[in-house]
Amino acid sequence: MNSTKVLKDKVVLIVDDEVDVTDTLEEVLDMCYIRTANDYDTARQYLLSYTFDIVVLDIMGVNGFELLKLSVKRGFPAVMLTAYALTPEALEKSIKLGAVSFLPKEKMSELDDFLADVVLKGGQPAWGKLFDKLGGFFNKHFGPDWKQRNQFFKEFEESMNPSKGAE
Repeated sequence: MNSTKVLKDKVVLIVDDEVDVTDTLEEVLDMCYIRTANDYDTARQYLLSYTFDIVVLDIMGVNGFELLKLSVKRGFPAVMLTAYALTPEALEKSIKLGAVSFLPKEKMSELDDFLADVVLKGGQPAWGKLFDKLGGFFNKHFGPDWKQRNQFFKEFEESMNPSKGAE
């Protein structure tokens, strides 16, 4: 897959309270039209005033879950990008609130590939692809049995892979 071709000219809002993160992501997504916001109020104004193909939201420092709710309400596919909130609980909340993907900041150099997956799915959730790509990463950070310890993820995985639940 050529993520540059898939993402060419997409309009993306990147929200993070760390300017170096928004600057880095602007470079990674140089094929897109980018707006950046480093605080909740600016991000909220952008979400209310413009249309975006994809929204990338930090969780901590910018009230990312509230911005996620607004993004979903406006019909914008939202990807959560986090370092400090890299927990199964934050992942679960992101899914329940309507995010289409959830990425650790450690993987932000690969953001273009993950966003291309979202675009190719028509802005719909790309959870199966995400778990295929980052399953080992999540297992390392959350523990190898993190999905089995949480009823939500057991059911979520079964809903993504109905044949596994029938065995």
